[in-house]
Amino acid sequence: MKKKTATVHRYTEALLQLGALGLFSVTAQAAPLPEHQVAVTFDDLPYVMPGKTSRSDNQKDALAANRAILAALRHDAVPVTAFVNEDKVQALGSPGTEILAQWNQGALALANHAAHHVDSNVLTPAQFENEIKEGERSIGPLAHKAGRKLEFFRFPFNHVGDTEPKRIALSEIVRRLGYRQAATTIDVEDYLFNDAYECAHSAENSADEARIRQAYIDYARIEIPYYQALDEKIMGRDVPAVMLFHDNRLNAAVLPQILDLFRQQHYRFVTLAQAQSDPAFTQEPKIATKFGPMWGYRWAQERHIPIDGRLEQEPPEWVRLYCHKP
Repeated sequence: MKKKTATVHRYTEALLQLGALGLFSVTAQAAPLPEHQVAVTFDDLPYVMPGKTSRSDNQKDALAANRAILAALRHDAVPVTAFVNEDKVQALGSPGTEILAQWNQGALALANHAAHHVDSNVLTPAQFENEIKEGERSIGPLAHKAGRKLEFFRFPFNHVGDTEPKRIALSEIVRRLGYRQAATTIDVEDYLFNDAYECAHSAENSADEARIRQAYIDYARIEIPYYQALDEKIMGRDVPAVMLFHDNRLNAAVLPQILDLFRQQHYRFVTLAQAQSDPAFTQEPKIATKFGPMWGYRWAQERHIPIDGRLEQEPPEWVRLYCHKP
């Protein structure tokens, strides 16, 4: 009973914060907590490798990190779509393929994140098409062997084209090659926290590692309800969420706690296909941008709904500057 009460208090505090931002209306009368849906996705498989690290260390770290991530997902029976960069598979060698095989069974499915994590804004359509095709080198045979089809493609950096002609051209290539564009509606900037975490790990500073882990969890606790309220404001109803994680050292350490945040806020885990079966995802937003905003912001722009993105809380400055300390 005490745990449930604490959960309600945390949820209420988050809603009060959103009310102050004008994204949620809070009334004095208590209402039943809604159940939401979220599809969990991981990018940059088989592993986000830090720079200046030996191949053997990367192989060891990648195997350990994926072991921890997969254990957390299986413990909670979380379905996941895992987006792969082929160059990272090649960089790891045989352990890379070994890792992917574990993401290609049960409720875990492989997907295409391009051969290299390159900005599509700087590519020609022909180069972009080659990135998708080369991105299938490892995942294609694995999916075929398991009797599966590669269904989703996610743009690196969520960069879908910085001009309308390019956006249309790239979108058509994705469809022609048999893919659906994967949405992203929640981003907790784990890559930024992981950069700091890697620096602390390299310095063997366990105290800072713990501090960064907690800062990441605290930030996710704010961002999850922020994006839920944002999407509801824009769409006028509850829509499924699509959570973006990266396959990195930090998520290997704290994934159970982040998944617990979703449970506390009354989410149930669904597949990406289930989430994107919602009519909101029938077509990707027709908005060209050189950046990679979440779909909520793109939906708002498409529908001419004013949203002040500056109201979204940024990660702590000390985290952003951690690797650049004098």
